[in-house]
This record gives sequence, structure tokens and C-alpha cells, in this order.
Amino acid sequence: MGPEHAAQVLEIYRLGIDGGDATFETAPPTWDQFDAAKLPGHRHVALDDTGTVLGWVAVVPVSDGCTYAGVVEHSVYVRPGARGRGIAAALLRELITSTEGAGIWTIQSGVFPENSASLALHRSAGFRVIGTRERIGRLHGVWRDVILIERRSPSAGSQ
Repeated sequence: MGPEHAAQVLEIYRLGIDGGDATFETAPPTWDQFDAAKLPGHRHVALDDTGTVLGWVAVVPVSDGCTYAGVVEHSVYVRPGARGRGIAAALLRELITSTEGAGIWTIQSGVFPENSASLALHRSAGFRVIGTRERIGRLHGVWRDVILIERRSPSAGSQ
């Protein structure tokens, strides 16, 4: 993922936000904010034959503390018209490859319980449910639960 993908990445993010079950965010950031927050070695896009971005995945560190240096939080978004074609699964596989190659041992995320497609996708990619954070935040005035999921690298204990 690079600056040449910025407009399409942020458009896909906005479409996910507009759907209401992807994030607590209510508007996408600017490209500069997005670019500064996401770890550069772990941002990937899926493109079609014409170069159109179909989806993206990216991570942020969960903490600045050295103890959590191997733990990231990820987001994965797919253009609505491209869903159900395995794009998110391919993006997650690429993310797992890049993070494990960099010594990252845990990928985590929070998913709204209503987002059953995302929960099924993550389960099939080796993520497990850690628990539910009940009424953790409000979106448009409504308290929402978040299911905390994580994937541990099989080599986590040997690093």
C-alpha cells in the first residue's frame, strides 16, 4: 500500500464506516494521519486487473511499551461490491506472513458482534475470541459491545 492507493483506501474505509458495523470511527482520517499511524511493513492492498483497490489491511502497534512490541491491532476492509470473493482472507494471509516475518507474535482486533461475516473470516484465519468488552463505547449515541479477537503466531513461545 502506498500513496498511489490513498484515495481508494480511504474511500473503502469510508464505505465501511457508513455501514455502521465496522468501527467506532465516524469519518476516515486524512491520508497523512492514516499513513503516520499504520506500520509501513504491514499494509497491503488487493488490486484487480485495472489497478482498482478491492480491499486493504493494515496494523497499528497496541502500545509504545517494549513489552508489547510484538503485538499489533489490525483492520481489514473490502470494497462492498468485492465482498465474498476471498479478498479479505487473502489480505489476512499476507498480513500474517508479513507480521510473523517481522517477529510479531500477536495480531488482535475488536469486532462488533453484529459483524458475523468478519467474525467467521477471522475464525477461519486462526483467530480466537478472547472475550467481549460490553458497552465499551458509543457509536451515534448507542452503546456497543466489541468482541476481542486475537491470533497468536505458532512460534510465539520460541522467539
